[in-house]
Amino acid sequence: MQAIIPTTLLTAFAAIVMPGAAAASVFGSLGNFDVVNDTGHTAHGFEIELEDLHLGDVSDVFGGPGRGFPTGRGFNPANSVERYGAPEISEYNNGVTLGVHVTYRGLFDGLSWDFGTPSGTFVTPGDNCWSGGGVGYGAGTPCDHFGVGTIKTPTKTNYSWLLETDPASVVLTKAGFNLPAPAWQVIPNQVNVEAPPQVVAQIQAPEAEVAGQFGEALWVKVYTTELENEPKLEDLIGGSPVVDQTETEIEWQLLQTDPKNPLKGLLELGHGAAVGGNAKSIVRRYEFFEYIGAYDAEDHEALVIDDSNPLAGELGHYLGAQNAAVNLAAVPLPASVLLFGSSLFGLAGIMRRRASRPV
Repeated sequence: MQAIIPTTLLTAFAAIVMPGAAAASVFGSLGNFDVVNDTGHTAHGFEIELEDLHLGDVSDVFGGPGRGFPTGRGFNPANSVERYGAPEISEYNNGVTLGVHVTYRGLFDGLSWDFGTPSGTFVTPGDNCWSGGGVGYGAGTPCDHFGVGTIKTPTKTNYSWLLETDPASVVLTKAGFNLPAPAWQVIPNQVNVEAPPQVVAQIQAPEAEVAGQFGEALWVKVYTTELENEPKLEDLIGGSPVVDQTETEIEWQLLQTDPKNPLKGLLELGHGAAVGGNAKSIVRRYEFFEYIGAYDAEDHEALVIDDSNPLAGELGHYLGAQNAAVNLAAVPLPASVLLFGSSLFGLAGIMRRRASRPV
């Protein structure tokens, strides 16, 4: 039987205790994003799967109670922030993996569903596909906004639309897609606990869909800044003063998983250098763009001329953005911690879909 817990809204803190130094806290979220339904089928829900977490590890969800947002169903801001209302949170263990499902889902009365997300195309800035988002969100809008926060970092995060393949059936089908998720590693100074730590930011290219082949390639730009204050979750949106003051850190980088060298698809920033002495937080913004250049027909390796300089015919459309922040404020704990957190914000769900499987 699946256990179910009540829901709250969106922040995330993650900590893994280790011996020997001072603690810090992580501010961020695993997901706070618009998702476009381009599957070709009407969806009647959306699922976030967090591997190796338990119910108590989920702190907050978008659309749940806790910050004054209404939790009902529909398109009226006075009733609900998004069409499906508050999600159900359930724990699973299939004998191979365990984890938590955060499931937004329509209601089926035996003949029809109350709400659904139509398939289509939509240009979204990343935080507008909900009742308060300002894009005229309604029954015909082919995207929705979802989110979840945790107190631990899952080993893997999966996202799936829940599709109607049989109009007369309550059974929905998963259509998943890969979304790269940034992760933070805060490394305290082992000699002087009062000294600034190292803050390592990592992001991994999507996994390969075919064993032994390269994964799908994409371009990424990275912006960053150090702050002398601690940003709030609502500051981590495009157009906010916090995000707007970030400066270019990586102009362009092609990311692609290599079956022979998994580290090749890993972008790691900040390793080996301590942050500034007055920094209380680090903010990074990742912007993703489609790679439309040629691929090797045998192993799917991107035949790019320069992986840090897209040429004509290699740079496709904008896919979305992830805004991430780590809070470096010290916490008076007796043990040291190695902290991991991740924040994903603004990725339109127009990346690769995995093979469908029944729910």
